[in-house]
Amino acid sequence: MSQEESKIRAAEAALKFIEDDAIVGVGTGSTVNHLIDAIARKRLRIDAAVSSSEESTRRLEQHGINVTNLNSAGQLTVYIDGADESDRHLRLIKGGGGALTREKIIAAASRKFICIVDESKLVNVLGAFPLPLEVIPMARSYVARRMVALGGRPQWRADFITDNGNEILDVHNLDITDPVALEAEINQISGVVTVGLFARRAADVLLIGSDRGVQTLRRDDDA
Repeated sequence: MSQEESKIRAAEAALKFIEDDAIVGVGTGSTVNHLIDAIARKRLRIDAAVSSSEESTRRLEQHGINVTNLNSAGQLTVYIDGADESDRHLRLIKGGGGALTREKIIAAASRKFICIVDESKLVNVLGAFPLPLEVIPMARSYVARRMVALGGRPQWRADFITDNGNEILDVHNLDITDPVALEAEINQISGVVTVGLFARRAADVLLIGSDRGVQTLRRDDDA
């Protein structure tokens, strides 16, 4: 089974968490694209979607799915998104697609956060995938120096601007043994809009697609 087929399995497994007439938070990325396509194909009766990126908004609207904003929607029952990495405690690295700030806001505003991945994204320790930071443009070099002091190797994602008009630093060479503490520390650096660590607000459910089916991990089961 290909990686894309594993992503499709995980995306379709998330459909059972979507209630009729709900406003659904929808993330960004290749696995989420399969989710959006599945919502349309199955003709799920949702009221609207709150999208984390212009890319996802376009795909939702192409399928005729109403897109609303979070200010109008209020608290969401569920948010479904992918991840670049997840550990077994459902703490994530996100932001490979550059939508990490809006993703973090929607996750915070949702009662349940469902993360959909293929099995290659499950790791024992976060950090093999470079950690994205969305930064105010004038602060990019300053934030980069601070990340070097933390042991990282920051790389500017050149020719990329976020939907919020900011820039991305991808920080390599981090072994993230305490994701909650590192998330808090980086978020306190002046000029950082947000960091792509989703540890304080981890996923509630992780759906892992593979050739063996879909494995479900729940944060409530975390010993």
